[in-house]
Amino acid sequence: MRLFGSFKDFFNDIRTQRLRTALTIMGITWGTVAVVVLLAFGVGMEKQTRKRMHGLGERIVILFGNRTTKPFAGFPEGRYIRFQEDDVHLLAREIPGIEEISPEYSTRRVPVRRGRNSAFPNITGVYPVYGEMRNVIADWGGRFINQADVDQRRRVAFLGNELRNLLFENEDPIGKPVFVGDVPFIVIGVLKEKQQNSSYNSRDRDRIFIPSSTYRAIFGDRYISNIIYRTRSPHLVDAVEVRVNEVLGRKYRFDPTDEDAIWEWDTSAFEEMLTAIFLGMNIFLGVVGAFTLTVGGIGVANIMYIVVRERTREIGIRRSIGARRRDIMLQFLGQTFVVVGSGALLGFLLSLGLVKLGQWMPLKEYIGVPTISPAVAIATVSLLTLVALAAGYFPARRAANLDPVECLRY
Repeated sequence: MRLFGSFKDFFNDIRTQRLRTALTIMGITWGTVAVVVLLAFGVGMEKQTRKRMHGLGERIVILFGNRTTKPFAGFPEGRYIRFQEDDVHLLAREIPGIEEISPEYSTRRVPVRRGRNSAFPNITGVYPVYGEMRNVIADWGGRFINQADVDQRRRVAFLGNELRNLLFENEDPIGKPVFVGDVPFIVIGVLKEKQQNSSYNSRDRDRIFIPSSTYRAIFGDRYISNIIYRTRSPHLVDAVEVRVNEVLGRKYRFDPTDEDAIWEWDTSAFEEMLTAIFLGMNIFLGVVGAFTLTVGGIGVANIMYIVVRERTREIGIRRSIGARRRDIMLQFLGQTFVVVGSGALLGFLLSLGLVKLGQWMPLKEYIGVPTISPAVAIATVSLLTLVALAAGYFPARRAANLDPVECLRY
């Protein structure tokens, strides 16, 4: 009953001081909105960036030949290392840690035609495992290159979705011919639309993929553009990279410690760097929101100090008739949590509305969809709890430590 009476008096104070209370609650509300919305946009941007990055492939390493920068075994520096398809079999045989590996031929020398429509896309010759490594997934009704296509040097083609739109417009391309130069190919599949924020030759949506054996037979290229592989475990990436340099260094006579002889793009390392970047960004956004919320907490503390001063005589009467210091302290802490809780609830409702509006933003392809994840909710509630405790503890402690006799004289 005493607690009920205390809150009844508090709500009476709120009615008499509507403007002061409303401004205090709004401070907590906007602080909550700042924390939730900023972190929600940070989480959404991180998810979108990871999704677009995985369009390149997950846990893959791409090897490119480069120039040596160290003399080795009588050979001068400055030699250019160029890979051949046999290197793929050599690496697969010598390094058990490699799970999947494929060469990648590449050219733009000839046009790809369908009727009057033509383009000069990147013509890429690969193994079947390339599709799985690079997340090159066939849309409904089609397929990617298989081993029989490679073994029999079939003239089959897999089209990027944008290239398909250019060549076939609204027509279904599966089973229909396209010309690579003057050579007819049958379309076996179209890329399922995906997001991709990085590439090393061109976006997959603009490519045409053919079997590596067919590419070699038509264009006669001796050298491949690059090698792509994936390890059996993420923990093996560094060890496999060392072995790759040793194996290829032995074949091409370059120093295995020459980091410039082969350029290696490790997407796992890039993802780790991305994790660190977004962790720092989310911490920064959280700190910015926390400062806004702290300002609201200061407002709550001020209003509670005012309440303590206005109710000093009441505190003295309660103490004189048996109220303990703990009762007084819990009374004012509870009142603080009512103010903070009201502002937090209103802030969460406004945040949900803003996040819903953010999902309709025209730039969501790049900045992602803002998301109130469990981590964001837990972080916000924890921060609000700390603010409420800090804002209520000191005024409540002051009220509890007042001398009843001095309070009655107030």
